[in-house]
Amino acid sequence: MVRLKEKYYNKIIPEMMKELNCNNKNAVPKLEKVVINMGIGEANVNIKALDAAIEELTLITGQKPVKTYAKKSIANFKIREGVPVGCRVTLRGNRMYEMLDRLINIALPRIRDFKGVSQNSFDGYGNYTLGLKEQIIFPEINYDRIERVRGMNISIVTTTDKDEEALKLLSLFGMPFRKQ
Repeated sequence: MVRLKEKYYNKIIPEMMKELNCNNKNAVPKLEKVVINMGIGEANVNIKALDAAIEELTLITGQKPVKTYAKKSIANFKIREGVPVGCRVTLRGNRMYEMLDRLINIALPRIRDFKGVSQNSFDGYGNYTLGLKEQIIFPEINYDRIERVRGMNISIVTTTDKDEEALKLLSLFGMPFRKQ
């Protein structure tokens, strides 16, 4: 069993049941999925940039991402409808727990001048979104082989509708939130 999943079942569920005053362990909030999105602005000019981003995201997540396409044409950004503009991957189950474990324990501490992630990035429905500026914080990425540094958005979707419960859940998982 994955380490973070084992921690969830053995430690987090009993603690959340006490805090939320519920008798059923199925009423405790849990992680539903993790969605990682990379927008590649230069993909309409340089298609190899999109291929490199897909390769890097595959290395990070262990799952092949899908290309995302522009829904509308936007003249100011020189984007036409149907042109590939990025890639995304949705992780569930064991891969989700492994990715979250690597993000919390390995990748986030490797960020320069890291003081913690913001507590204000919840969307009001119990989901947390985190933006990273560099993909090189993950140890799977070989720094010598990348063409350019790209950012990504990581969305952690939970089953709860309350931000306070999701904050407690993620902090029990070990997410390093910044002190307010």
